[in-house]
Amino acid sequence: MQTQPIVMALTKGRILEEVMPLLEQAGIHLLEDVSKSRKLIFDTNLPGLRIMIVRGSDVPTYVEFGSADLGVVGKDLLMEYGEGAFYEPLDLGIARCRLMTAAPVGARPPRGRVRVASKFVNIARRYFAEQGLQTDIIKLNGALELAPSMGLADWIVDIVDSGNTLRANGLEPLELIADISSRIIVNKAAMKIKHAELSELLAGIGLAVSARQAETATV
Repeated sequence: MQTQPIVMALTKGRILEEVMPLLEQAGIHLLEDVSKSRKLIFDTNLPGLRIMIVRGSDVPTYVEFGSADLGVVGKDLLMEYGEGAFYEPLDLGIARCRLMTAAPVGARPPRGRVRVASKFVNIARRYFAEQGLQTDIIKLNGALELAPSMGLADWIVDIVDSGNTLRANGLEPLELIADISSRIIVNKAAMKIKHAELSELLAGIGLAVSARQAETATV
């Protein structure tokens, strides 16, 4: 008999805004308004399920070490963190964007080693190694678009949605590294201990995802 509730880790922002309709369609409702509360753990209408609100970059850590049984996180963060630490059973198809290289408009490829600024240092290092390019990877946590104009880097690797921010800063997207969407990840031990409960929860969310995709296809 299950004594501990299932804990799901989510993050505020675009992912939370897009995942909540899916959860609600799956019959899961928060008992409080997340946007109006400073709390970090919320009860739901399901007695065996609680929602934890953490930074997106921390979701994989909470899930890997079992503080959360499952979580929702962007594929970009999974690729950066390493994907072997947990199960990835479901692509939610939300918060879609692209992980790309970018450079100043019309700039010629630099000779020799390329300086690349990114917060996705592991992804960038792997990608350019696969391309056979020698690079110096510079870690930045924000304002990546400034790096080329300020002489810090030749290229950047970043998330691209509309591309407006790149264009506003004199940059253009170059190569696609990966198409990104939000995924559910599950702690491996929890999947064994709480298999029935997690399987039921995932099945319900999966049906909601399928219904959403069917609606989108008919529009």
